Amino acid sequence: MTDPVRLEIFKHLFAAIAEEMGVVLRKASYSPNIKERRDFSCALFDGQGRMVAQAAHIPVHLGSMPLSVQAAVQAFDDLQAGDVIALNDPFRGGTHLPDITLVTPVFIAETPPPTSKPARPFGYVACRAHHADVGGMSPGSMPVAREIYQEGLIIPPVRLARAGEMDKGLMDMILANVRTLHERRGDLYAQTAANQRGAERLSEMVGRYGPGEVSHYMAELLAYTERMTRRLLSSLPNGQYRFTDYLDDDGIGSQAIPITAAITIQGEEALVDFSGSAPQQKGSINAVYAITLSAVYYVFRCLLGLDVPNNAGCLAPIRVVAPEGSVVNALPPAAVAGGNVETSQRIVDVLLGALAQAQAGLPIPAASQGTMNNLTIGGYDLQHERPYAYYETIAGGTGALPFAAGASGLHSHMTNTLNTPIEALEYAYPLRVIRYEIRRGSGGEGKFRGGDGIRRDIQVLVDSQVTLLSERRRIAPYGLAGGKPGQPGENTLIHQGEETPLPGKGSFELQAGDILSLRTPGGGGYGQPE
Repeated sequence: MTDPVRLEIFKHLFAAIAEEMGVVLRKASYSPNIKERRDFSCALFDGQGRMVAQAAHIPVHLGSMPLSVQAAVQAFDDLQAGDVIALNDPFRGGTHLPDITLVTPVFIAETPPPTSKPARPFGYVACRAHHADVGGMSPGSMPVAREIYQEGLIIPPVRLARAGEMDKGLMDMILANVRTLHERRGDLYAQTAANQRGAERLSEMVGRYGPGEVSHYMAELLAYTERMTRRLLSSLPNGQYRFTDYLDDDGIGSQAIPITAAITIQGEEALVDFSGSAPQQKGSINAVYAITLSAVYYVFRCLLGLDVPNNAGCLAPIRVVAPEGSVVNALPPAAVAGGNVETSQRIVDVLLGALAQAQAGLPIPAASQGTMNNLTIGGYDLQHERPYAYYETIAGGTGALPFAAGASGLHSHMTNTLNTPIEALEYAYPLRVIRYEIRRGSGGEGKFRGGDGIRRDIQVLVDSQVTLLSERRRIAPYGLAGGKPGQPGENTLIHQGEETPLPGKGSFELQAGDILSLRTPGGGGYGQPE
């Protein structure tokens, strides 16, 4: 028998473990990308590898981290307490190479293992963090590549630690393939500490309530989220709702790339079919299946109440069809660095555009900026006498809602990060922020206006290499119900006072004193302008 009061208590207990893991990771990390921008996620899983709770971190990790845990579990059948599995392979549950996931099994001492085989973990804790450099052809490991081998070091599921002891040889191998080894070492140890804290808290919970009750409420929370998702789907009219939107290009060619989704609602279930989307591309905007699954999870999760927990139950009544070899389910050796950050955003735009047709009054916004405006800058830091690699996503405008204007200068949808504060950026890197302001008037007109983008001008103080992976530079974020589209973004190089337009994707050499100006898209408007 399930006590609803205890169900609510356990919901918060599980979520608190993931949140505390995030606090440990943020405070112990070295890089501004993790410490300041909080580009990481932490989650708790049951003994079957199903996600029970995720902290309110990065949406693009929602549906993909469980696939990493499954890959880790499948790779090792002899896990023991203190083991830590590391991986970043996008084709084995990862997203793109800078996102390194650590998975730690949690064993309960009260359940001794059978003599014939190793004990099964009671559960797992995992954290995923974006590392500012994992090698590859350009600093920051977000290049406009043609194959994944150019993007950085590929880590299959491997034991980073065994019985609590770090594998020094493996750590040395990883650090030998990155530009900023001091940051990578510190951040990997911070992730290990976060998992250790999560394992300790789960063990304490089992010690207090007993393994039977904790397991029971893990399963009940998954069932509760599934029931709530089924209730949401049953409230929508049966039918098929189709929408197509486009990526600007893949960074190699100049053709727009279509992504199509057909959402079929039938009773308490939904089918999301991406057939008709473009085949995988030469450039690095290919999304692996884990990314597409995360985008679907995110969109339907947004329609649920805030009190519904983030767990695997949300996807139980939803089937996702993503043809292999397409831009939404790429096969190796496709380049995928931008699929995680840019194609994921467009998938969300397509899904929201389809759902907007389902029922009037749904809180579906017009298109938000539709890009993360990925910026990586790297070179040799003369002051600290070592290489540096800076990575950041830049905020923009969000789409207007049927009842409210869009917000300005926010990271929207599949990213949930903060900006790098100017003080932290200038302290850590040979960079200077020259201008940082709202891009007034860039939001689309409508009964409710879209939010405005921002302008962020960064000057390099040493010769540096810059890589841009950005979208919505040609195809504007759409409006809904008669609302106007938001303004596309612009990338500009300012050299000795002269401005030169830059493409949405590419790698460039900057001289000391040059200024890179990113002007991000505004969100679409909603409703006919008055």
